[in-house]
Amino acid sequence: MRALAIVHQPDAGPGVFAEEIRDRGVALDEWTLADRGTAPPVEIAEYNAVLTFGGAMHADQEDRHPWLRFEKDFLAAILDEGMPILAVCLGCQLLAEAGGGTARRASEPEIGWHQVELTEAGAADPVMGPLAPSFTAFQWHSYEALPPQGAEVLARSPVCSQAYRIGERAWGIQFHAEVTAADASRWIDDYRSDEDAVRIGVDPEGLRVDTDQRIADWNRLGRELCGRFLATVA
Repeated sequence: MRALAIVHQPDAGPGVFAEEIRDRGVALDEWTLADRGTAPPVEIAEYNAVLTFGGAMHADQEDRHPWLRFEKDFLAAILDEGMPILAVCLGCQLLAEAGGGTARRASEPEIGWHQVELTEAGAADPVMGPLAPSFTAFQWHSYEALPPQGAEVLARSPVCSQAYRIGERAWGIQFHAEVTAADASRWIDDYRSDEDAVRIGVDPEGLRVDTDQRIADWNRLGRELCGRFLATVA
């Protein structure tokens, strides 16, 4: 089995998902669109699954990041072909657009640890189900994904949809199940680069203490979620 990770910036890669993928004997290639142009490392037909991750850019910033349009078209094409997909945060928003939904600015940012509730469909889902009825998730986003018509919404927060499934083989999650302790620490260190984090008054030291206490359990949850995705689509 071989998987492709689409990466949008160095500190927002596959994280603990990569650990789980490789521990399961699955080959993992990373593709940074801005660096590698418009072709993955090998032919897409060589892959059994595609994962796409987060980034500081927003889904509607195609004028600043032209590759966003390419990625939406790429995801639409592989979605049509039935390729298994797991999309995180920005990736979740791009997948929603690729499937015929939309991405837009959320009513408020979610930055830090926030409660997520599983829906009835989520509780029955092979990837999300073991997290029912609820869990506390690490989040860092100002936009939300509105899944396409016919998608199953699997989880919600008071702000937005937190997980959905398109068909039987493509999942989007808004929360950062993949984030490592090191990357979370970098985001907190650099929080002033996010104008929304500054605007809502993120307390970096409080967030760091909370994250240090929670991250080990969170990383186990993330690895298990990725493992269930791999097992489901294998």
